[in-house]
Parts: sequence; structure tokens; C-alpha cells
Amino acid sequence: MQLGLFTPVFGQFTLDQMLHELKRYPQITALEVGAGGWPGSPHVDVDACLAAGTGTQDFKAKLADANLMVSAFSCHGNAVHPDEAIAKRDDAIFRKTVLLAEKVGVPVVVTFSGCPGGGPGDRVPNWVTAAWPPEYVTALDWQWNERLIPYWRDAEKFAADHGVKIALEAHPGFSVYNPETVLKLRAATGKSLGINLDPSHLWWQGIDIPVAIADLGEAIFHFHAKDVTLSPTNIARNGVLDVKNYTLMQQRSWTFRSVGWGHSLIDWKKIAAALRLAGYDYVMSIEHEDAMASIHEGLASAVATLSQVLLKEAPVEAWWA
Repeated sequence: MQLGLFTPVFGQFTLDQMLHELKRYPQITALEVGAGGWPGSPHVDVDACLAAGTGTQDFKAKLADANLMVSAFSCHGNAVHPDEAIAKRDDAIFRKTVLLAEKVGVPVVVTFSGCPGGGPGDRVPNWVTAAWPPEYVTALDWQWNERLIPYWRDAEKFAADHGVKIALEAHPGFSVYNPETVLKLRAATGKSLGINLDPSHLWWQGIDIPVAIADLGEAIFHFHAKDVTLSPTNIARNGVLDVKNYTLMQQRSWTFRSVGWGHSLIDWKKIAAALRLAGYDYVMSIEHEDAMASIHEGLASAVATLSQVLLKEAPVEAWWA
């Protein structure tokens, strides 16, 4: 297992500036690089890399000089958005990112499943969270059968044809938001579609992460290391569904935190053990979205915690068995 970093935390820096900052963290050996969509693409010129010329070689050389690999390119968006212009834009970004991954030799593209509207005439996404009133079930069936499955069946084939795996980040607000919905879409599309598992998006839903890892198994293509803290008082008042701004930390039911500030070292060790049992031995990519910590304090805390968690060597032969 390697320790990685999702690069939007350094979105205000150029690639060279970011690589300089990362000299503070020799434990980090992999980067998950934003290639468009919500992460943006401040550290890679996608068009220059895809065009004829030295763009790809220059990008790869800089990372090689810094002793870093790219674990994934990320282009989180909503390619099934009911606004056709947004859907086409995000689909184009996704397909460019797949081609970029193929050219650079990166095995994974991370994105969202997206969320359609509730029917053909909608203009905004409609995330269905209840089975009643009955029109919600009708909307959910339409979303999956008319929009989600057809789009991702084609997208999965496109990625597979280019030797790339799609890691959907399960996130509330989108059609794929938990292990069940990941596996449902995977069964309807193909084996090149799986999950970018981010515990912070699952914990606040009440999901046990090692149980989720065991269920997902070979569908785990990438992993985000991000924590979340839960407020028992605010949950007791209002439950876990919370649409208040992320800056209102004292009022929210849950808040994203750096690794180790929401769950214990033993919780993260259990996650590492579950990943090994599931056969995942790739990268834990730190995602810093902690409004209580500076960039470097948050990263330093996450690196320190995860350095005690990662199992980097092959397991010993069980001579006692």
C-alpha cells in the first residue's frame, strides 16, 4: 500500500510549486491529479498532453524527478445532468481524462456517477432518498433505466477499450452513494466500473467501513483517506441529513476532518486490515477538506496517522497454520 495525495488541496499552486511543497512529505509517493470537472486541472494541461508534442513526456518527467507516480486522474462531474449542455461538457471531460490516463499509463479515472432529473422534463438533478410517495419510485426507476445504466454501460465500455478502470466516488446527492448502489451499477455495466472508496462519505450515513470493504471486494479501484467528525448533539436534534454550509461547523451534524481527527487510530487500522483482506493493495489518497486546519497541519496530521496504518510489505507466510 502506498500513501498518496489528491492534489486540489494545492490548487492555487502550479505543478512545480506543488512538487516543491511536497518535499516536506517524503512518505507521499503517489498523486491523484485533477484533470477537470470540480477538481479542476491546475497541475496537468490535458489538451497539451493529448496533442502531439512533448506535453506528456514533460509531465511524466517532472513527477519522475520528484519520485512520484500518478495513482489516478480525477474529473468529478455529472455526465447525466438533466441540463444537456452540462451533461455534454462533463462527458467530454470524462472521455478526455480516460484518454489522458491511457496515454500517461494511469490505470484509474475517478469521478461521480452523477444524478439525473426525476423525469424527462426536469432541469436540475433530483436525488431520491425515499420510497414514498410513489412518484419517487417512478422517478428512481426512470433515472436508472433511462439515464444512469445506458450512460455508464457505454462509458464503461469506452474506458475498458482504453485499458482504464472507472472508480465512482460514492457520494450523497448522486445516484451512486453507498456500496449497494455501486454494486447495482457495476452489475448492470461491467467489471471496469467500481468505487473510489471515501470513508468520510459513508460514515455519516451510518455505514461500517470494514463491512463495506468486505462487500465491495474487487470493485475497490481507489481509496480516499478523509475523516469526518459526527456531532451527537446535532444528530440527536436533526439527524444526519444536513444541508447547512460546511463552514457552520458548530451547527452541523457532521464535518469533514483530517485523518485521525474524526476516528481513532484503531479505526483506521481496521480499515487498512479490511483493505488487505479484500485484496486492495494500491494507494490511500489523502483528501484534505478540513476547515479547522491549515493545509500543512492537516496534511502532516494525516501523514502521521496513516504512516502508522499502512501495511507496505507483503504479509508473512503463516507458518503457525
